[in-house]
Amino acid sequence: MTFPLSPADDAALDVLRRVFGYDAFRGPQQEIVDHLIGGGDALVLMPTGGGKSLCYQIPALVRPGAGVVISPLIALMQDQVDALTAVGVRAGFLNSTQGLDARRRVEADFLAGELDLLYLAPEALGNGYTQQLLDRGKISLFAIDEAHCVAQWGHDFRPDYLALSMLYERWPEVPRIALTATATSATRAEIATRLGLTGARQFVASFDRPNIQYRIEAKREPRKQLLELLRTEHPGDAGIVYCLSRASVDKTADFLVANGVAALPYHAGLDGATRARHQQRFLREDGLVMVATIAFGMGIDKPDVRFVAHLDLPKSVEGYYQETGRAGRDGLPSTAWLAYGLQDVVQQRKMIDRSDGDRAHRRSLAAHLDAMLALCETVDCRRVQLLNYFGQASGPCGNCDTCLTPPQSWDGTVAAQKLLSTVLRLHREHNQKFGAGHSIDILRGRRTDKVAQYGHDALSVFGIGADLGEAEWRGVVRQLLAQGLLAVEGDYGSLVLTEASTEVLRRERAVPMRREPERRAASTRTAKGKPAAVELPPEAEPVFERLRAWRAASAKEQGVPAYVIFHDATLRQIATEAPTTLEELSRISGVGENKLAKYGEQLLGALAC
Repeated sequence: MTFPLSPADDAALDVLRRVFGYDAFRGPQQEIVDHLIGGGDALVLMPTGGGKSLCYQIPALVRPGAGVVISPLIALMQDQVDALTAVGVRAGFLNSTQGLDARRRVEADFLAGELDLLYLAPEALGNGYTQQLLDRGKISLFAIDEAHCVAQWGHDFRPDYLALSMLYERWPEVPRIALTATATSATRAEIATRLGLTGARQFVASFDRPNIQYRIEAKREPRKQLLELLRTEHPGDAGIVYCLSRASVDKTADFLVANGVAALPYHAGLDGATRARHQQRFLREDGLVMVATIAFGMGIDKPDVRFVAHLDLPKSVEGYYQETGRAGRDGLPSTAWLAYGLQDVVQQRKMIDRSDGDRAHRRSLAAHLDAMLALCETVDCRRVQLLNYFGQASGPCGNCDTCLTPPQSWDGTVAAQKLLSTVLRLHREHNQKFGAGHSIDILRGRRTDKVAQYGHDALSVFGIGADLGEAEWRGVVRQLLAQGLLAVEGDYGSLVLTEASTEVLRRERAVPMRREPERRAASTRTAKGKPAAVELPPEAEPVFERLRAWRAASAKEQGVPAYVIFHDATLRQIATEAPTTLEELSRISGVGENKLAKYGEQLLGALAC
């Protein structure tokens, strides 16, 4: 059954087709757009690459006045404005990077009603001058992007977001939309409360990104493991590698460059000019790898990031999901890869113990880490575990490592008892505490200098664990820490028992463990076993490469990222369908009126070569 479109529906669909070049809305976009055009407030959860920006851009173009977008991404505002300008939208921004003349031009355009969208940093709204400027103009809506930044103990907290509840107090008649890609139900409630959106309608899209293949493997030599991934699966691809420390970022970037991979570092220890230059190169050049701390990535709209790799354990599932979601925004097959080891768990536990905040805050951090550890240690589908964390039920995906190569579980109770007994005896008989390495040496019967020095070869547990190798014992320690059956304390990561340890030692609790499967080549198949994207026919491959070369030259000439001109997905469709007229070209997804007028003849010329 079909229903007649309302005038708002007609206007929104016209903007979608004419300006952005898409024939239909995706998922809940239509409902959100209609709600906002009608003056309603909204809280939107939609995965990265799901089309969140259209949910406020289209209403801003339909409603009278300028849409004011609050974004923490000062360094990316120019690119966001360039992307909108490329499709014919009148957009501008005000932030601390501008000179006085540039600010005055944008302010004048806003007051004259000549802007469709105005981007502001959250701290700007605390400025009386900015508030008075907005009072003098016509505002169609407020869009609060990256709304999870308001969650005070979240993975990306921004203090300035706490003041955004004033939007309703000062401009109660202007509709507001808050958007984020990552939030549990608890975080969603916190966002609604802190932004004064408790009465807003909530829209929660599916969190699933079926084109992303999630893989987590045990750390051996993580940089070499990363290099193997890049050489075998992603040669020449753009990607992001996350490291926990600045030193690790620098060393990893140097390692990749030394091994022939074009890589750049990004972290807060670099000066602002260097960070800006590296970010611009990553956005504008093909095939660069950015090695970064989590300071990098929010708002990066590069659609062809083919992989996101983590060399250190993320602190939370929210952070992990946010970061991995930067891969495959174009819907093409992409990889989320994580190397995870014992030291990650030890380090994260120590960081929690030393963190600021009260006991409740530390408990919250520990709960976040426990959920991340559960994702790493699961023997079930990674995607099921990930989506379940956000309250979404699903079945096995067929496109994660545990689906493609199911791991085995084994009864680790006896091994757990041996390790816990070693920790207990070191403390009870010697009043000493040691890290995992020393305890493993004792269990394996290795008379190291340290073991001999302390007389630990006389312990009754010495040598009782010779049946397992060192890597296996490290896996046992890691999983006991993950299950809360062991803890670490002090600067050196000494192992200590927990209350739950007693249940294992008394044989009152079984300890199932995960055994790492044999490694095998990755698959590019998605959920339900279907290819993630239709491969280009052989005859279209050279055409696609020719179009990419044309796009790269055009982007360089204009000083904008290549994706501002056209996404890969659009070029792939053009290469496959080979349109010969502007009329045929206008039917390609992503080719709106402005881009057709600007690039149509050039594209047809490139196709005719």
